[in-house]
Amino acid sequence: MSGPHDLFVRYTFGHPERAAAELRAALPSHVSAEVDWDSLRLESGSVVDPELRKTETDLLFSARLRTGQSLLLYVLLEHQSSVDRWMAWRMLRYVVRWVESWRQAHPESTRLPVIIPLVMYHGADGTWTAPRRVEELFDLPEEEGAREHWRAMVPRFEYLLDDLSAEREEALRACPGPPLVRLTWLALRYGRTAELAHRLPDWTVLFAQLRATPDGAENLRMLVRYLLYIGDSAARQATRQVLHSVVDAQRAEELMRSWGERLIDWGMRRGLARGKVEGRAEGRAEGRAEDVMRILAARRVYVHDEARQRILSCTDISLLDRWFDRALDARTLSDVLDEPAQ
Repeated sequence: MSGPHDLFVRYTFGHPERAAAELRAALPSHVSAEVDWDSLRLESGSVVDPELRKTETDLLFSARLRTGQSLLLYVLLEHQSSVDRWMAWRMLRYVVRWVESWRQAHPESTRLPVIIPLVMYHGADGTWTAPRRVEELFDLPEEEGAREHWRAMVPRFEYLLDDLSAEREEALRACPGPPLVRLTWLALRYGRTAELAHRLPDWTVLFAQLRATPDGAENLRMLVRYLLYIGDSAARQATRQVLHSVVDAQRAEELMRSWGERLIDWGMRRGLARGKVEGRAEGRAEGRAEDVMRILAARRVYVHDEARQRILSCTDISLLDRWFDRALDARTLSDVLDEPAQ
């Protein structure tokens, strides 16, 4: 089950024109200049291990060079909140899996296609610090001379990195690309930070430009849904003010009452209201437990009877609040109930 980040990233960059804006911004200039961007198309299917699919959204595009030669661009859009030290190894596995599939489909070929792996990162905890080369993951001798000899004997592989967390707002707003792409970069960059509410008003012009595009109504709906899903109450209020500047009041309120906002806001208000009406902490706990169950049901996460009883009988408000927050992004029940390793 895809989470909100997966859905939003796929919606934006699953379209070749919008993906081209990201690739042209992230690829080395000499590579970008050689690609026939009009030939870019999204490849169907994926050959990624189920284990890997739990944490990544992969998009595979094919394109031709201006010379006519075929080129395959493998794009992994990373949206974890923490840096993953093993990303180089995982990216290598992605590429190997795809090459294996390609060789089965083209047994007559004596050459492999070029695959360019790209990681987009927008974590809220700082810039990317994990190794980008596989050889950096190996435990090699410390002596510099000997280290180079050993380095030549281990796999060499490097992925490209588009670290949105290191980008300034002005640069993202000015970068070439459709309005939805620039707003997606900004939302990914600031969505899980305390700065989102303060920065949203500065994006009003981009919101208006997005609304004026042929698919503007749907694109705006998806963007607002994502912002409401990840933002706090201040960000939701700022989103409402921006919407009232670009659409009429009725449409703005319709967008604000989208599924994500209704679910989160309803859950928070219902839990608080029940506690006030019943005058007991147990009332709020019961309401919050039911909220957790409703979110899991909406996200189609299976809850077995033992877990259902555990959730509905819980009276620890702080624990229920943690489960509530985790449920918003949960893919499996363990994402909610299992405590992170210390």
